[in-house]
Amino acid sequence: MGDIFGKIIGLVILVIVVAIIVSNIRIVPQAQAYIIEHLGRYKATWNAGLHIKIPFFERIVRKMSLKEQVLDFPPQPVITKDNVTMQIDSVVFCRIFDPKLFTYGIENAVTGLQNLAATTLRNIIGEMELDATLTSRDIINSKMQVILDEATDPWGLKVTRVEIKNIQPPREIEEVMTKQMRAERERRQTVLEAKAHQEAVVSRAEGDKRAKILAAEAERDAKIAMAEGESRRIELVYEAQAEGLKKLNEANVSPAVLKLKGLDALKDVADGQATKIYMPSDIANVVTSLGILGESLGIGSAVNPEPGTRKAPAEVPADPCINENTGKGGREAAAATAKINQSLGR
Repeated sequence: MGDIFGKIIGLVILVIVVAIIVSNIRIVPQAQAYIIEHLGRYKATWNAGLHIKIPFFERIVRKMSLKEQVLDFPPQPVITKDNVTMQIDSVVFCRIFDPKLFTYGIENAVTGLQNLAATTLRNIIGEMELDATLTSRDIINSKMQVILDEATDPWGLKVTRVEIKNIQPPREIEEVMTKQMRAERERRQTVLEAKAHQEAVVSRAEGDKRAKILAAEAERDAKIAMAEGESRRIELVYEAQAEGLKKLNEANVSPAVLKLKGLDALKDVADGQATKIYMPSDIANVVTSLGILGESLGIGSAVNPEPGTRKAPAEVPADPCINENTGKGGREAAAATAKINQSLGR
């Protein structure tokens, strides 16, 4: 009976020991860290992995995440250099780079960082005017990031980034800014309209100028083309005439044929509406030499006079429109008529 009782006690003790050992086995997740103290003093920092602590002598003091944290602080009242009070809230991005310092360096690192960010923001904004504050967020962010990162190094914190989330000026300042913005936009609109009108006028003038230039060039080209066409036409006419003369020279035309061509031309001239023809003396000689051919054409005498006889020259009827007493013009016309009569009578 005693042996059975002893075995049960031993089994119970073994189970208790196994339970104690198992309960002191710890698995630290990734991106986390545990602070271990041995009899109240810092012993080690457990990172991700399997760890076993000594029961009753070691304890886990603090568990913390090593991930980057986002701390959104409430709006803080700040005063600018030109005495404008406004509300500014900021966002701080930080992470724990030393778990031991974070545990033993400060009692509450988040509260300390919040107060430090508020005082730093007041100091930076206090050196800037309202307009610079509204347009210099990048400068404010960079200054705060440098100051906070340096101040939180003893706490085991690394400030990676600081952002100004919102800037809320007073209502009166907002109204003034709204009016200023409206006036600025109206000014820009006026300037843009003036520039657009100027560009339109310049473009229209350039278009008119270009159109006139093109019209002048077109008229010039047309005149040049007409002149070239007329020159070519004249050249072709003279070439045709030269070719005709060349053909006549090559054909060895007799003088009688040339005289006949002259009479044809004279007949064409006489076929017009003119009432009076002044015939040169050489044409008259040609007519008398043709004889019956001249008579068939309607000019000259049909029969040559016999040798030794002289036929009275055919008189040209006097022109009733010419009067010898009409002055110099009448006398010249009469003299020309007499010469023609003498030529026809030869």
